[in-house]
Amino acid sequence: MTQATHPQLRSTAATFTGLKCKECGAEYEPKAIHVCELCFGPLEVAYDYNALRRMVSRESIQAGPHSIWRYRPFLPVETDQPIDVGTGLTPLVQAHRLARRLGLKKLWIKNDAVNMPTLSFKDRVVSVALTRARELGFSTVSCASTGNLANSTAAIAAHAGLDCCVFIPSDLEAGKVLGTLIYSPTVMAVHGNYDQVNRLCSEVANTHGWGFVNINLRPYYSEGSKTLGYEVAEQLGWQLPDHIVAPLASGSLFTKIYKGFQEFIQVGLVEDKPVRFSGAQAEGCSPIAQAYREGRDFIVPVKPNTIAKSIAIGNPADGVYAVEIAQKTNGSIESVTDAEIIEGIKLLAETEGIFTETAGGTTIAVLKKLVEAGKIDPEETTVAYITGNGLKTQEAIQGYIGEPLTIEPKLDSFERALERSRMLDRLEWQQVLV
Repeated sequence: MTQATHPQLRSTAATFTGLKCKECGAEYEPKAIHVCELCFGPLEVAYDYNALRRMVSRESIQAGPHSIWRYRPFLPVETDQPIDVGTGLTPLVQAHRLARRLGLKKLWIKNDAVNMPTLSFKDRVVSVALTRARELGFSTVSCASTGNLANSTAAIAAHAGLDCCVFIPSDLEAGKVLGTLIYSPTVMAVHGNYDQVNRLCSEVANTHGWGFVNINLRPYYSEGSKTLGYEVAEQLGWQLPDHIVAPLASGSLFTKIYKGFQEFIQVGLVEDKPVRFSGAQAEGCSPIAQAYREGRDFIVPVKPNTIAKSIAIGNPADGVYAVEIAQKTNGSIESVTDAEIIEGIKLLAETEGIFTETAGGTTIAVLKKLVEAGKIDPEETTVAYITGNGLKTQEAIQGYIGEPLTIEPKLDSFERALERSRMLDRLEWQQVLV
């Protein structure tokens, strides 16, 4: 299999110039590579920002597709016909009731729980990665995944007509396993955690020459997360927020939202202003939060043990860069218990009608923790990123949200049940007041 770029997919409008090492600055051609040969640092896509400034305006973006591809000049693809399945432009919801509950005045929820086609932010990164994979000549695509990425890769590969084989830990939630199998990829369920799955995938990528979205295609894949920054800026009326709170797994999402804001500043689409970046982890897998608390510039890997499986990466590739961003923006990185994560899921659902998975519960729990610690100004415009849908992790809340009231098909049975329900509500409020 070759990796020659398909001539029919070329576009003279491509604005990315190649790959560049984040550590030593070495430059590479835009091929399927992700590690610097000189220092083993991660490679990142480089752009011609002068060309972008000439090419892009608020008006040109708003005239584009109703998807992430309205930002195509900022993404590392050459084609004018990317794989577009309607991904992106998810709601930015002003969270009035949650804000009042927490004591905030300007809180927004960026809701990727309803992202297309598989209800998580991973649809963004996969749309970019598979478009680039097709340009590089790959016919088989793959990934190492904690669930959401497997869903996205399988779905978008099916749409694009690409062969797909995904690798997941064998103990994933049933919803995520079914949400991958439905697209008929080959699914490898590995006895081990995500970090072990990822190591295996690195070997497979080297021996089979497949396009792994989060390994040899990682520089392109990760750029898709920038669109979560672009959209928030556009949806806030071409302004940046004051503070963002986002979940941390590998740390890539966090760093790319930051890059997205910086790019919009650099090309003149928004005014420069300080934005504080705060990250959220589960205590059962919090290597980035631990490094932040201890002031370290390195990550000590951990063995994951948390219900928040979608962010349970014990050896995060971009952890150090996430710590650096939190420090230099006067943000924070906190961790919360599994019990607090469940409460975060419930809190968002009962105040804003948004059912998030465990990663979102982690974000809301950390948001609450930051407010209680005085680390979020009530007057700040704060955006919390919700990255996945609660239908995928139903096991996490089973036993914590009550049961239906079973009644006979008679009015008096209904009345008795209604009175019991109201009595229970009164008891719960009394407990809260105490």
